[in-house]
Parts: sequence; structure tokens; C-alpha cells
Amino acid sequence: MASFVDQVVIHVRGGSGGAGVASFKRQKGKPRGKPIGGSGGSGGSVIVAADSSVSTLLRYARKPHWKAESGTHGEGDLRHGRVGEDLVLPVPLGTLVRDPDGTLLADLVEPGQQIRIATGGRAGRGNAALVSRSRKAPSFAEQGEYGEEASVVLELKLIADAALVGYPNAGKSTLISRVSEAKPKIADYPFTTLTPNLGVVAFDEYEFVMADIPGLVEGAAEGRGLGHEFLRHVERARVLVILLDPTTLQTDSVQQQYEVLVAELERHSPELAGRRRVVALSKADTLDDHTEYLQWAGEKEIELYPISGITGSGVNALLYAIGSEIEGHLREAPERAGFILHRPLPEAFTVSRIGEEWVVSGKAAERAVNLDDLTVAQAADFAAGRLARLGVDEALANAGAEAGDDVRIGDIVFTYDPKDEDEPE
Repeated sequence: MASFVDQVVIHVRGGSGGAGVASFKRQKGKPRGKPIGGSGGSGGSVIVAADSSVSTLLRYARKPHWKAESGTHGEGDLRHGRVGEDLVLPVPLGTLVRDPDGTLLADLVEPGQQIRIATGGRAGRGNAALVSRSRKAPSFAEQGEYGEEASVVLELKLIADAALVGYPNAGKSTLISRVSEAKPKIADYPFTTLTPNLGVVAFDEYEFVMADIPGLVEGAAEGRGLGHEFLRHVERARVLVILLDPTTLQTDSVQQQYEVLVAELERHSPELAGRRRVVALSKADTLDDHTEYLQWAGEKEIELYPISGITGSGVNALLYAIGSEIEGHLREAPERAGFILHRPLPEAFTVSRIGEEWVVSGKAAERAVNLDDLTVAQAADFAAGRLARLGVDEALANAGAEAGDDVRIGDIVFTYDPKDEDEPE
């Protein structure tokens, strides 16, 4: 039987970009010929997308490493490389995407909502694409870039209109199996439900999603029992349906059960304290008289619904109450939209001193020297011009670099040689 997984860490990598190529078409009277080197194809990105057909994160617990397709290299005769396909990772509706440090990147609640978590590497240009007025026949090409790598936490919070909350074995599974097509495990011992169950309830003019949340015990918000693992699934529910069990299966009285359950919800999230609630007295078919419980509820100004999931007694009245509370919530609160964090672009480059070297870090700087052969004078001049336009030379000078110092950009080390301002271009 498949396990229910609601939190995983995945490690992803975008596809690498293909390299461009330096190639020439030989022509009479032109020693080098016409540049005809094709460009590579860019790498595919890794995208997490909400999919209504997916209900668990189990596949990512089993396989935490994912990589998008890489682009292919360019070839001569202007043949460009193929672009790598994006890798789309489907997740259930209600999935949160976080950085390992806890920063929320996305809250995917609608089908098709998505976030790119690792961008594919940029393709390298062939020499045909590097032709300019001052560079008629470039003898070099660009390398492709590696795709981004990232680790993210996927956390599932079920999207339900109503959540059943109660002690272990309080009758939640029996109720949801009666009012929906859900088929949870049912037995007379605690913690029968080890995973949340979802069921669609269609009753008269009402239609809503009900979740059967594993039973809570006192201290669940601090980690006792099984319930604390699933309290997060209550957070999205519009209405909380509290089931109280009057039978001897519970050591706490009905009154104590209510106080404990409300306290646990408040400790987990203060916002839950104000959530709409419907309170039901479960297993009413086992009682000869409900007066004691109705009197207690009246004193607490609680409308109590005695029900039996076995016989169906009182269930219709409970469903009407739940449907009415859901409608009230929708009138008062707008539909929750998804959330995608758009982070600012990182700096083009940074300069730091590490040991005896100056280190220039940043994608823009690394891209400037990402050529296939920097030993070619034309390629070296091209890279130097790129770095100067980025402001790397000026930044090194401001940081205190002197002529003859070693400067590292990625895997490349070169000697810093500031250009004399009086020296002609």
C-alpha cells in the first residue's frame, strides 16, 4: 500500500546549455572563409507545477534527485543545437515550495500554477552569431553554461472545505465514509487513520470537500501522538468540524475533549481559534439520552449536533450546518490565491580577496569569459572588452588590485593589467 508523504526535500538541476562552434566555409581568395558555426541549444529548466490529478509527494520521497534535459551542441553549416526540454514536476494542489532556510517561494493552490526552481543553462553562440562590424570572421565561439542547481522543500497542506477534528477513534472515518466516496480504514482502536482522507460531499444544493484528519491528543501541537504531523492540513480548511465521542473508548469526557481539541488548535496556530466551527456528538446511537450533553453545549453557547455515522441519524442536519458555514466563510473571505515569490536578480558580479587572489564572482562575469579558447588573441580581446564594459576593471581598481595581481573568474586565472587612461583605444 502506498504511503502518504506530505513533506520532502528534492535536489534539482537545470539542463546544461550546448556549446557553439567555430566553423568556416572555405572560399577562394579568403583564407579563413565565411563564419558558419552554429549555436548550441539552451538547457531545460526544472518547474514545479500544481496538478489536480496528483495526491501525494511519494514519488519525490522515493526519488529526490531530478535533472532537466541538456541542450545539444551547435555544428558547422549553421546547424544549431536542439533546446533541452523543461522538466515539469507535478505536485498536489496545496503544495508549498520553500528554500532550505524556510523562505516561502510559492503556494500552489490552483491547477497549472507553477514556479521555476532551477533555470537551464544558456547556450553558447557559434562564431556566425558573433560577427560584428569590427569582427568580420571570429575564430572563437562561446561555451554553453551549466544549469542552475537548487534544493527545495515541498510541503503539502490539503485543500479542504471542512476538516474533521477529534480524538483517535472518535468516528471521523465512519462519518466521511458515509457522506462521501472516501474509503478510509475503520476499526475500534486508536490511530486507525494514519493518513488524511479526502472525500467529496454532495448533499442537496451543497457540494464540498471534507478531510478526515488523524486523531489529535493532548500535546499534539508540541509533538505528542500522531496528530501533530497532520495539524498543518487543518490550516486551509474553511470550517472545522469537531467530533466528540461520548463512549467509554475515550478516557476524557466530552467536555474535556472539546477543551483539549480547541486548545491544541490554538497552540498550533492562533488564527485557528477564530475559524468557523461545527460541533457534533458522535456515536449518538450508543446513548439512551442526550440531555446531559445538550445542556452542557447550551451553557457554552455551542450548537451541538448528535449524529451516528452507523445509522445516519442526525447526519443530514450536520451536513446542512457545515454547508451553511462554508457558504458564510466564502461570503466573508475572498478565495485564497496562490503565491509566487519573484526574487530580485542577483548582482552582476562581486569582487573579493581570497588569499593571494582577487576573485570575481557572478554569472555575468563568468559569462564574459565563457569562450571556447581564450588562448586565441581575438577571443582574449573579446573577453577583456566584455569585462571592461561590465565594470570589472574599475571594481578591481577600487578594491585595491594592482598590476600583476592574479584574478580568478570561475576556473580561469589571469594577470590584472589595468589599462593606462592615456593609452589610445
